[in-house]
Amino acid sequence: AALPAGGWPEAALVELLIPVDGVGELALLLPTLARLTRAGREVAWVDPPYRPYAPALARAGIDLARLRVVDTGGRQTAWALEQCLRSQACGAVLGWPPRADDKTLRRLQVAAETGQALGFLFRPLAAARNASPAALRLQFEAGALRVLKCR
Repeated sequence: AALPAGGWPEAALVELLIPVDGVGELALLLPTLARLTRAGREVAWVDPPYRPYAPALARAGIDLARLRVVDTGGRQTAWALEQCLRSQACGAVLGWPPRADDKTLRRLQVAAETGQALGFLFRPLAAARNASPAALRLQFEAGALRVLKCR
């Protein structure tokens, strides 16, 4: 409801800037992920910091048969994200890149547009200082959610 279009942008990169893991960032995505998997779309998690807890995801309505976890050990996160986004096989791709410069983010934005996928990147709050080609940037801080950028 806080977004101008009333929801996530389509075929775009979204940055979720968080102070620490577990501040409710996944809860924000669960309804969309459930809708996508129920529609038969794959959802990829690339290098999540923790193993996804299947019982909670199933309770949220996510079809676990449509969930893919990619573990590159943090060495090829950007490459794996780009491939998943560009493939047209995924409805959404969630990623936890250890670092991402503006060139990498631009490649991921183009890949999301090309593959008609939603890309969600979880990044530290410090990344807010840098410019980004992402269509949407949200900042979680002190129990609040703030829209930093929205195309």
